[in-house]
Amino acid sequence: MKVVEHTRRPIRVEPPVSRLIVTIDGPAGTGKSSVARALAGRLGLDFLDTGAMYRAAAAIVIDHGLDRLDESAVVEAVDRAGLHFDWTTDPPTLRSEGRSCMERLRESDVTSIVSPVAGLPRLRELLVLQQRRIGREHPRLVTEGRDQGSVVFPDAEVKFYLDASPAVRAVRRAEQLRGMGHPADPARLEAEIRARDRSDSSRTVGPLVRPAGAIVVDTSNMTFDGVVAELERLVRSRLAAAS
Repeated sequence: MKVVEHTRRPIRVEPPVSRLIVTIDGPAGTGKSSVARALAGRLGLDFLDTGAMYRAAAAIVIDHGLDRLDESAVVEAVDRAGLHFDWTTDPPTLRSEGRSCMERLRESDVTSIVSPVAGLPRLRELLVLQQRRIGREHPRLVTEGRDQGSVVFPDAEVKFYLDASPAVRAVRRAEQLRGMGHPADPARLEAEIRARDRSDSSRTVGPLVRPAGAIVVDTSNMTFDGVVAELERLVRSRLAAAS
């Protein structure tokens, strides 16, 4: 699923509802962030990248020289960092300790520890509370992650679960890294993705699951535009059925 620029600007027709939470869950490498951002634009909704919040926490652990399993120290440092989104930018810019941390989030050292850091129960409690607060402040929202439809917003109006084979996800990740000027070995990345899947699915708090009532979309053989268009169609169909 290659991310491409649209040849024309999509027509934005906002759903006539005051609250519309759309969750997009799924494993790493399924294109959740890019798809969620594009879908939010199509529907005239705000966009929340919760994976960025956990990556920011991992960056804080590294940059402050913390033991990634010292739960109290990690939670204290993340809380002190004052993670928040600047909603005046597109996509919203995540700020940590008063500075944008967006470029830091995809670096390899952050990727290597984000899963164990994200599995810390007290850290998840802290960030879930922040995500729910964002949902109250931005009730027309597309939010992506690994527990959005199952834990954070179980009452979301529309839930999606994006999936793709580990091999396909590894190729996508390699393309992303090369586009950023970093070397990439798809075989190594596939092994890391399989390990990440096992870690994310087996953790005791906020595990990666298919949320109850979620619409499963396998993106393995779909284009980026095709995925966005299908999700938009399904959201509008759900809204029409409920009206």
